[in-house]
Amino acid sequence: MIEFRLPSLGADMDEARLNEWMIKPGDPVEKGQVVAEVETTKSAIDVEAWHEGTVAELIVEVGQTIPVGTVMALFLEPGETPPTDRPPQAQAPATPAAENPIAETPAVETPAPTSPAPTPPPPPTPPAPTPPAAPAPTAAPTAATPVPAPMADSGAAPITRTRISPAARRRAHVRGIDPDVVSGTGPGGAITLADVDRAADAAPTAQPSAPSVAPAQTAADRAKEMRRTIGAAMSRSKREIPHYYLSESIPLAAAQAWLSERNAQRSVTERILPAVLLLKAVAVAAGRYPEMNGFWIDEEFHQQSAVHVGVAVSLRRGGLIAPAIHDVPDKSLDRIQADLTDLVKRTRAGKLRSSEVSDPTLTVTNLGDQGVESVFGVIYPPQVALVGFGKPVVRPWVVGDDIRPVSVVVASLAADHRVSDGRRGGLFLAHIRDLLQRPDQL
Repeated sequence: MIEFRLPSLGADMDEARLNEWMIKPGDPVEKGQVVAEVETTKSAIDVEAWHEGTVAELIVEVGQTIPVGTVMALFLEPGETPPTDRPPQAQAPATPAAENPIAETPAVETPAPTSPAPTPPPPPTPPAPTPPAAPAPTAAPTAATPVPAPMADSGAAPITRTRISPAARRRAHVRGIDPDVVSGTGPGGAITLADVDRAADAAPTAQPSAPSVAPAQTAADRAKEMRRTIGAAMSRSKREIPHYYLSESIPLAAAQAWLSERNAQRSVTERILPAVLLLKAVAVAAGRYPEMNGFWIDEEFHQQSAVHVGVAVSLRRGGLIAPAIHDVPDKSLDRIQADLTDLVKRTRAGKLRSSEVSDPTLTVTNLGDQGVESVFGVIYPPQVALVGFGKPVVRPWVVGDDIRPVSVVVASLAADHRVSDGRRGGLFLAHIRDLLQRPDQL
């Protein structure tokens, strides 16, 4: 059984709301297939499956807000058969430890009767994955026993014990239904998924309140929440990452001349933007200086062979998001331009895919169109470097024996001192500068 969990879609994401499922139980799923749409504080994002399989169960319901890492669905692996819904009877009778039947209920989820009494106390239920929210209801009744009172009076009579399949128990938790008030129609009176759904549909006050929370949010509320989330992520970055900063003034005469000649015979929609040259130069330089390309995870650096450049895109409602253009060094300038155009369009339309926001290996931000001459950014964890470009400005520049007016851009580097030092960072920026003097080789 494969647990499909809500992935982390950026350092500033703690939770997301499920907007839509694109799959249903029984559907085959391929790796890379979009299976759900979630809403973060910044944007709606299509979430992809990372495994092949068949949908066994959808655990999270549309409208729910869940933390990162929550099990959203269960997939059967290729060739795997679905488990039976019949609750195991070997553990139902037994042990007079029935003074807390709720704590004993999770034992029903365990297919093997290996440890009936010791297993119940821990909150996690081993074989049947449950959303992180599920342990809370399990743990609470151990202190107070309002629900099990009838059972406690009857000693340990197995007949009065709630028999419910693992899948039905999860459905009852999601839909806010107490299993003890559901009439079971399964074998031996066991509660099935259909029983839970009937009980939930008959209780008008059970679920409608949850979805109403989102519409109640105003645009100002959403903006405030987004700023809070971004602020928390950037504060964490500055607190945990020992940043160092470098900058380099790069003449653009050669790049601009080459680009003008190349674009001269092209239509407006086919022209290559200067930003594409900058992205390609950064990506190629990252291949030579790999300590700028990777992730700091579990107190060590994980170098990445592929270079996926995160492009900082401003959102119309405020804030930034930095989805990735994948494998930039291996792509032509025309392909990068097409990818960039498509990425910016989908970012602002809220149509990004989870793979585009979860795996940038370093980020480039360009504030030149805002009139800023230089930008010194904050690294997006778990990345270890960020390159910024400002607005090209005309400055006096020594060319041979002459001083000429030349268009110059300031490239800045924010890098992680745990992975690299100033000398390597300086060489990295110098290589970007050299590449932009030979644009025909990019």
